[in-house]
Amino acid sequence: MTASDLRSRLARAPVVPLIQADDPGVAVSTAHALVAGGLTVLEVVLRTRAALECLRGVVDAAPEAIVGAGTVLSEAHASQSIDAGATFLVSPGLHASVVAAAQVAGVSVFPGVATATEAQTAWNLGLRTLKFFPAGQAGGVSMLKALGSVFRDVTFMPTGGVSAKNLAEYLALDSVIACGGSWLTPKAAIASGDFETVTRLAQEACAIANEVRG
Repeated sequence: MTASDLRSRLARAPVVPLIQADDPGVAVSTAHALVAGGLTVLEVVLRTRAALECLRGVVDAAPEAIVGAGTVLSEAHASQSIDAGATFLVSPGLHASVVAAAQVAGVSVFPGVATATEAQTAWNLGLRTLKFFPAGQAGGVSMLKALGSVFRDVTFMPTGGVSAKNLAEYLALDSVIACGGSWLTPKAAIASGDFETVTRLAQEACAIANEVRG
């Protein structure tokens, strides 16, 4: 999977749902529900003890999806995620060793930035697509407009505080390649096995994206 493959897939459905699970079976069912709803770029977050097992399970069970790892905090996390099959890495912040590990492996990496200083540091590391996190608390759409006016060759993936209510506002920005979020995988629905709700939310997000971007 190349960076251009990922960008092409996001152009069709510019929303990246987050999958968090303690059970690989639940992670796989969640992934299948999201794919059924039209979302095929998936981020399995490293927030549980079984996260890497969940990542492997989703990679194996959803070959039609592009699967990455999120909440990658260290070089070790990066290496473990790549070994588990992740084709892209997402971090909440910017750490040079995580970026270097991804670049050596030829894997796309989207570190989180919240300020112009962090964005400039990432730019000088050769990165042109960045996670904007936490989007809501870091200034939202107005902050992205400001960053986009300066870093004109950078695209952003806002995550944190993004929902169906404000998704269109974010996607309307030229500097936004996609939005990430956990609203697509509500804990209560997944805990009760209500994967139809996950599919419905994915379909709703795709409809919003299509309305904004055509």
